Amino acid sequence: MANKTAWFIEFTLLGLTENAKNQVILFGFFMIVYVITILGNSLMVITITLSTTLHTPMYFFLRNLSVVDICYTTSTVPKLLSNFLMAKKQISFFGCVAQLYSFISFGGVECVLLAAMAGDRYVAICMPLIYSKVMSWKTCMIMATTCWIIGLVNSLAHTVFTFRLPFCKSKAINHFFCDIPPLLALSCADTSINEIVVYTAGGSVIFGSFLLTIMSYVLIVRTILKIKTASGRFKAFSTCASHLAVVTLYFGTIVFTYIRPTSTYSLDQDRVVPVLYGIIIPMLNPIIYSFRNKDVHGAIKKVILRRHQIATEREPN
Repeated sequence: MANKTAWFIEFTLLGLTENAKNQVILFGFFMIVYVITILGNSLMVITITLSTTLHTPMYFFLRNLSVVDICYTTSTVPKLLSNFLMAKKQISFFGCVAQLYSFISFGGVECVLLAAMAGDRYVAICMPLIYSKVMSWKTCMIMATTCWIIGLVNSLAHTVFTFRLPFCKSKAINHFFCDIPPLLALSCADTSINEIVVYTAGGSVIFGSFLLTIMSYVLIVRTILKIKTASGRFKAFSTCASHLAVVTLYFGTIVFTYIRPTSTYSLDQDRVVPVLYGIIIPMLNPIIYSFRNKDVHGAIKKVILRRHQIATEREPN
């Protein structure tokens, strides 16, 4: 890491805008998005946990995705909201380390988890007769654990190599959170090793997950085309299309942010892109993957009715 004096420095987060009126508007917007994200994903975790009908591999991965999305947005949004209301938008050195590690960790876990979910759908649609054998609970646990390990280890590499640099150009981060590109821009040292780490470690996680996801969906589409009824094909395609739209947007914006030469960075423009994959998509995931599902609708109603019955029984006569 940088020398010991760096441990006591504070960074300033410039945020998304310096206009006071816009900050109030953005505070309201991000507060609503954050509340919806937390409530939506928490509802999915509770519903899947309490409903025995949803104890299947698909919903096991969806519950993991909801947990990741809660942590993902929480790594940046609370600090963003507080900075909208504060004159001094500072973050400590260790706070910056923790924020970068958390954000990259959960982003990496989500990348690999999306690939695992696509693989699960591939087995379910293309190999239904052996689905229960292939996607056993042991297999699901190994896959989920692997997703978390890859995300955490990948982030550790980026965090160590980023904060070994001396930050002598400025202490003002041209972003709303501590991210790799704006931090590299503050260093007066050679950042070529950091770029190699981003392209190799980060690129492997991002492109590897994306390719596995796309390959799974290509095979799924081939199987769907063999469905004889038009209504069956339409239903399957509508589900795949919405999933692919989210996956493409998520991976596309991440690639745009990290996997390109630092000479092409425009920090004034690029600080808006993480809003899509780090804040908006975690809000959309429960809607796209779960809330459109009739099984989930039924499970949510049962959970709500069960809670209502318990509350009624506890009321004094």
